[in-house]
Amino acid sequence: MTIKIWGRRNSANVKKVLWAAEELGLPYEQIDAGGAFGIVSTPDYLARNPNGLVPLLEDGDLTLWESNTIVRYLAARYGAGTLWIADPGARAEAEKWMDWSHQFAAPFREVIFGLLRTPPEKRNLAAIEGGRVAVARLFGIADAALATTPWLSGPAFGIADIVLGPFAYVWMELAIERPDHPHLADWYRRLQTRPTWPTAVAIGLS
Repeated sequence: MTIKIWGRRNSANVKKVLWAAEELGLPYEQIDAGGAFGIVSTPDYLARNPNGLVPLLEDGDLTLWESNTIVRYLAARYGAGTLWIADPGARAEAEKWMDWSHQFAAPFREVIFGLLRTPPEKRNLAAIEGGRVAVARLFGIADAALATTPWLSGPAFGIADIVLGPFAYVWMELAIERPDHPHLADWYRRLQTRPTWPTAVAIGLS
């Protein structure tokens, strides 16, 4: 049975799920929803996800929302020997970065909405700058960690990198001032070499 993934492809949260599915080689059907596509406020969709948000996963009789939960599920269900980390302690080290990534949501919203979705004459420059500074600080934390480990998931690419990668894509590709984070930059370059990157992540800024 083919997995269904609901959500617009340029959403950072949807990209996480698409990327996990691509890395695992899973057949899936992606259904545009959210943003200009609508659908998320319909009774049928709300019955599946009462939050009216994307992504949404349907895998047989199982319906899941919350992007990080979906990534965990796909790794646990289909990623033995690849994305799934069997050791509980090592897995927790990766999962802490997944949960930590929620801190990006609010400041990224200021930057994305301000620069990509607001006409120049209507931009709140103070809010955009506040978001930029906050995002830079967060990526500074990741940069420090990457000085001591090749991947945020540990010695191998994994679930934490999948969750943080779409945020890094926006940060690195947006025309915005960024501090020098050499370890983050090296990690980002290695993410870009993954065969799944062009089809799952580098498909437009959210």
